[in-house]
Amino acid sequence: MDAVSLRDTGRPVGGDPAISTHWKGQEWRFANEANRATFEANPRVYAPAFKGNCPVALSGGQRQPGQPDQFVVINHTLYLTSSPAARRRLNDDPAGVLKKATANWKRLRQ
Repeated sequence: MDAVSLRDTGRPVGGDPAISTHWKGQEWRFANEANRATFEANPRVYAPAFKGNCPVALSGGQRQPGQPDQFVVINHTLYLTSSPAARRRLNDDPAGVLKKATANWKRLRQ
């Protein structure tokens, strides 16, 4: 999934293996060269928070990979949730979920 498209357009767009870059040990794929250049200029802005882990799971003290098709953008930050129910919960209480997720992430991110 093209992280720039997710964050900037709110649409999931598949990435092309021929248009990719590596950052923090991961391959990042993009729909076009412009999105790759945008990401490379400031990857922290476009990479999902919590290394792509679901903030709702983190708020409960567990790591669980988020799904690109269950993304949420809050205050210009991209979050990947693990399910439609988790996405609804994050949208219903973003401040509460993110406060707990951030506190737990400090312990769980290793």
